[in-house]
Amino acid sequence: MSNVEEFRREVRGWLRTHLTGEFADLRGRGGPGREHEAHTERLAWERHMAAHGWTCVGWPKEYGGRGASLEEQVAFHEEYALADAPARVGHIGEQLLGPTLIAFGTPAQRARFLPRIVAVDELWCQGYSEPDAGSDLANVRTQAERDGDGWRVTGQKVWTSGAHEADWCFVVARTEPGSARHRGLSYLLVPLDAPGVEIRPIVQLTGTSEFNEVFFDGARTGAENIVGAPGEGWKVAMATLGFERGVSTLGQQVGFRRELEAVIELARRNGAAADPLVRDRIARAWTGLETIRFNALRMLGGVSAGAPGPEASINKIFWATWHRELGELAMDVCGADGMLAAGEPYDLTDWQRLFLFSRADTIYAGSNEIQRNIIAERVLGLPKEARP
Repeated sequence: MSNVEEFRREVRGWLRTHLTGEFADLRGRGGPGREHEAHTERLAWERHMAAHGWTCVGWPKEYGGRGASLEEQVAFHEEYALADAPARVGHIGEQLLGPTLIAFGTPAQRARFLPRIVAVDELWCQGYSEPDAGSDLANVRTQAERDGDGWRVTGQKVWTSGAHEADWCFVVARTEPGSARHRGLSYLLVPLDAPGVEIRPIVQLTGTSEFNEVFFDGARTGAENIVGAPGEGWKVAMATLGFERGVSTLGQQVGFRRELEAVIELARRNGAAADPLVRDRIARAWTGLETIRFNALRMLGGVSAGAPGPEASINKIFWATWHRELGELAMDVCGADGMLAAGEPYDLTDWQRLFLFSRADTIYAGSNEIQRNIIAERVLGLPKEARP
């Protein structure tokens, strides 16, 4: 038996043993559009995982991880999803900021922040998007100026996932007055309990508030809380985006497969599968899911070689569009019943939530339009889009 197979069996056995008792009811809880579910209980579960060494498995052992290989990390995320374990609450710190600090942080920053991410003692959110700088990240207007022994941050971020539950935010801000586009940006770590920080949840189509607006009105953070040198924020931010599309995408696809199988079962039960057009769309969804998996494996090959390649943008467009179309298929399979909402207290069915929230898939983490520009300009070498 290979080491990867042994590791997979270890993960599966641990989840089978521990996702019981007080944690048994957490199966399937949380996730996109459902982050409001059982947050306190999921946080307790994740700290239980940390106590047994199952957070940050891909980090080097010197930083509190297991030093798992790429194949073992894939196995972990797949087994976690197959067990229907609850959605992670510390994933932004574990999968985005942690690897960024390991790559670009100072020894003092690693010592201060990494142990708390491993232990799930501090939660993080990502301060990138702004009202005029969503997928066009280089258009950031949030300002940060050096003020004595710290930085003073002024501006607004929007669509900030989990900010209302987070302790810290990594913020891309403009630190060189008069700079434009990707120049003059810096990557700052800002405590969200600092004076001058205001968080306003955004009520979404689903009626929940996973996303937030975050306002910084002269909020201060220490001078030591800059990752990389002043003006190097673009390079650091792009590295974080590369980590965002890492091995956890394989676990995401297990969830996608479970959703597709449930849609197929629903179509069989209510007779929608008798419609040849529905059967054709189901077949297309199945082949699309297989394509997503192979694209993800190709992308991870590039990451293991040192940096994510153009496959990251290709895969983002493909899975986001596929998932949005799955939501549309689910509603069509539901038929007229899919148009009915439950009475008081108002709530959505799983299919309605999938349909509504998946509209965001093609927008967040880089819209489809921006991803197409990246592929056209940086991969195919086509002329750049005209900009004012």
